[in-house]
Amino acid sequence: MLRTIITLGAIALLGLFALKILFGVAGIFFSLFFWLLSIAVPVLIAGVLLYLAIRLISPGTARRLRQKWSGGPAY
Repeated sequence: MLRTIITLGAIALLGLFALKILFGVAGIFFSLFFWLLSIAVPVLIAGVLLYLAIRLISPGTARRLRQKWSGGPAY
């Protein structure tokens, strides 16, 4: 009986230790993901604004850019 209680206690402690490590590593990945997201969103917005400006100023250049990135035929 005492051996069963000690075994359950040891398993519970190992489980808590494993959860602490798992969530610690997951926290690092989540923080890295949100850091990269915080960099990617402004770059995306700047790219869209730049493309819209090129489209307003020079539609031919915008068409060539769109064909280059979409894989369409180049005229």
